[in-house]
Amino acid sequence: MHGTTAAPAKVKRSRKSFWLKQLHMWHWMSSAVSLIGLLLFAITGFTLNHAADIEATPRSIERAVQLPSPLLAQVRPDEAPDSKRPLPADVAKFVGEKLQMPTTGNAEWTIDTVYLAQPRPGGDGWISIDRATGEVTSEISSRGWIAYLNDLHKGRNAGGVWKWFIDIFVLACVIFSLTGLVLLQMHARHRKSTWPLVAAGLIIPALLAIFFIH
Repeated sequence: MHGTTAAPAKVKRSRKSFWLKQLHMWHWMSSAVSLIGLLLFAITGFTLNHAADIEATPRSIERAVQLPSPLLAQVRPDEAPDSKRPLPADVAKFVGEKLQMPTTGNAEWTIDTVYLAQPRPGGDGWISIDRATGEVTSEISSRGWIAYLNDLHKGRNAGGVWKWFIDIFVLACVIFSLTGLVLLQMHARHRKSTWPLVAAGLIIPALLAIFFIH
């Protein structure tokens, strides 16, 4: 009889031990993957919160070049001036090499100019081509490393690869949080302050939002 009672208890302990090991494994793996990202987003959260107090001196680089006649012919005014389309391949290659700037994406074609915006994290950039004369002007501006990291935090003008990174990072953070919550529940019996602290983490920001944000 005693052996019959002990068997289910042993199975229960074995099952609990298995899930505890799984939770710990997923918890430390997700924390390792998201550690640097969490540090980056925490620091940039502070810098964004104090953006008005952190001065940045923008720096700009301007360049100019002249399109050769064969390339000028490819950007001459046409019958449908107001449109959005990429630069012709030969023009894009020439301008990119001379100005040392990317020339991908759709440009705005008007009767007078071709304007290609090249926004980037922490700065801005553009290329303008005079369709009559072939004069090409460009500008690259930078607001510094803090602005660069702030824009990465927001995903501003960071491209598709960074967008995928943020999605994967979010998934790692969700796994880290949920496994941590379950581990808290499993150990809460021996740590009486667990749930009051978890509740405080919810109640304090909720009260701040209700009473101080209007």
